[in-house]
Amino acid sequence: MCALRLSHARLPATLEIDVRDEFGDTRRQAIAAERALTVYLNKREIVTLMTLGADPEALVVGYLRNQGLVLSREDLEAVHVDWGVEAAAVVSRRAPEDLEARLGQRTVTTGCGQGTVFGRLLDTVGLAPVPPTPLAQSTLYALLENLGAYNDTYRSAGAVHGCALCHQDQVLDFVEDVGRHNAVDTLAGRQWLNESELASSADLFYTTGRLTSEMVLKVAQMGIGILVSRSGVTQKGVELAERFGVMLIARAKGRHLQAIHSAERLIYDAVPALRAGDRKAAKR
Repeated sequence: MCALRLSHARLPATLEIDVRDEFGDTRRQAIAAERALTVYLNKREIVTLMTLGADPEALVVGYLRNQGLVLSREDLEAVHVDWGVEAAAVVSRRAPEDLEARLGQRTVTTGCGQGTVFGRLLDTVGLAPVPPTPLAQSTLYALLENLGAYNDTYRSAGAVHGCALCHQDQVLDFVEDVGRHNAVDTLAGRQWLNESELASSADLFYTTGRLTSEMVLKVAQMGIGILVSRSGVTQKGVELAERFGVMLIARAKGRHLQAIHSAERLIYDAVPALRAGDRKAAKR
């Protein structure tokens, strides 16, 4: 089988512009890049993604993978990104027989940057329950501290979301993009392309964004059983997490957390001391 041909069209995630601050002084400020990238699969236009452009090939591959439009890594022949025409051309040895029907059925989701799931995806993707991975409370706290070393683009420019592939408290790979869906797609693409360090050992996924149905579905497709966010969760996200066996941990900030579908998987080995004003303390 011929090797996959990939372009390497990465662009800087930020650029600088002049701004005036509250004192009327002019200074240079980094801002997040936002670039349009139209994806073509076997010359068929699929979607236009808004992205930083930091790893476009992995983003495109992960997007097609998560939408069920490319079924196997071995089907891919070439992924070529050309920023001159703002396009990504993907050549695949095969595509779903019902491609046109899928493209005609789209659901606009709550995602930012891009948030479209093709119709009938839940019916056509045969997902087995994900591994019931346990997680210690102390490990979660250690992971949240380790994640503090990342978010480079957010710290310098803001306006982005970050996602991470993790093995317990170790961050294996971290991606920032305009929307959290782009970030998770890029990690899915890297995992498929074997470009993410130790990606096969990932058992936890972290995101700065909401735990929506699309986020749960994408993580389940990656075979990961724990999804953590510093943000909240939606009803449909909870329903899909129960369906696929994903443990959700929402509102994970500092020593706070809200665990959903955790049962005996979350091990409470680092319960924080009650402080004056805590709701539980107030009931005593």
